[in-house]
Amino acid sequence: MAAMIRLLGPEDVETFRRIRFEALRAEPDAFASSAEDWEKLSDDEWRQRITAAAVFVAFRDRDPVGIMGLSRERASKMAHRATVVMVYVRESLRGSGLARMLLQTLVDHARSQGIRQLELSVSAENPKAISFYTREGFVEVGRIPGGCIRNGREVDDLIMVRRIVD
Repeated sequence: MAAMIRLLGPEDVETFRRIRFEALRAEPDAFASSAEDWEKLSDDEWRQRITAAAVFVAFRDRDPVGIMGLSRERASKMAHRATVVMVYVRESLRGSGLARMLLQTLVDHARSQGIRQLELSVSAENPKAISFYTREGFVEVGRIPGGCIRNGREVDDLIMVRRIVD
C-alpha cells in the first residue's frame, strides 16, 4: 500500500479538519466526541489541538485517509505515559496494513520522546478495534461501565495498555 504518514503541524489545520470530520461522520459510535463538538471550534482551537497532541495522518497521493494521535501525560511523574486518540482509517483501506503503519509510526515517535507506555480506551462494542489492538500488543487492564453514552444508552469502555520499552 503506497501511503505516506506525516506528523501534522499548526499549518495543517485544513488537512486535520478534513480527516477528523471524515472520521467523526463515518464512524460516529467509535469516538467520544461528535462532529458537532468539533464544528464549534475556531481555527485557533484546531491549531491548539494539533500541537497539544502528536497527530499523524496517512495520505494516499495528497488525500488524507487515516489519522492517529498521541496525547502525552503532562505531570512529570506520569510523562512516561501517553494515550492513543483519534484512531481512524478510511473503510476502503481497512485490512490494508495502514492502521499498523500508523501505529508503528506513533510508537516510534513515542519512544523517541521517552514514552514507555501507551494507553487507550475503546468501546466494548467494537470487536474489530479490540482485535486490532490485541494483535498489536495491547492488553485489557480495565473496564469503565457506561463509559460512553451512544444513541441514548450506556456502553462500556475497555482500557487497554501496551508497554513500549525495549
